[in-house]
Amino acid sequence: MSTRPLVAVSANRFAADPQRPVFKNMELHYAESHLVDAIYRAGALPVVLPDLKNQAATQELVDRCAGLVLAGGADVSPESYGRMQYNAKWPGDKVRDRYEIGLVKAAEKKQIPILGVCRGLQLLNVAYGGTLYQDLATERVGALNHRDWETYEQNVHEVVLTQDSWIERLYQKRQIKVNTVHHQGIHELSPAFQAVAHAPDGVIEAIEHKQGAWIRAVQWHPEWFKLDRQGVDDLEVVFRDFADACVGLIKV
Repeated sequence: MSTRPLVAVSANRFAADPQRPVFKNMELHYAESHLVDAIYRAGALPVVLPDLKNQAATQELVDRCAGLVLAGGADVSPESYGRMQYNAKWPGDKVRDRYEIGLVKAAEKKQIPILGVCRGLQLLNVAYGGTLYQDLATERVGALNHRDWETYEQNVHEVVLTQDSWIERLYQKRQIKVNTVHHQGIHELSPAFQAVAHAPDGVIEAIEHKQGAWIRAVQWHPEWFKLDRQGVDDLEVVFRDFADACVGLIKV
């Protein structure tokens, strides 16, 4: 029998599309392969949870797992953090937001570790009452180019880690180099979290729960570090730390 903890991974979502050549008019839930591969390499067994549109079903799914990973992907909808006037160019995915906030509530009730990746960091901040910049380039003066469509995962920058924080102890250094593919970011930090890493422009790049719960998130994609050509650090240590936190909890 496997000793790997079973961990839930939130699904990415394609809305029903009458023009799509496959699964016309059907909603699709899917996973990005590098993420689930990295979780497995870290020592856990990933399972992608579908959105069953029912909180009781969500709780039942999460109750079988020893941890939750909130995946990257589509923008968080401004409406999910109470912003009703926004640029329609970036509407986000309110349906996915609702589904993932339900996952967070179920994981919190079960008291299992939660790790957010990129969008996952933003979703956690919103789930706990924080807000976001809808678009860093147009809403934050002096922002770096946090997403370059041409270079994509090979776009990198330095990140400064807060001394004595979870992330600084994990990397055992104060500064690391990470990939960056996001155009949204934390604006008002939820009172439940403390910021533990920042980009050179001050954008929050990692958070951890203030009260000791294992709820942590990074703005970069640790699963992509092997794809970068500019010498980023071994970012997958984040997944190993998460998997270690899940060991000993409920497994199936």
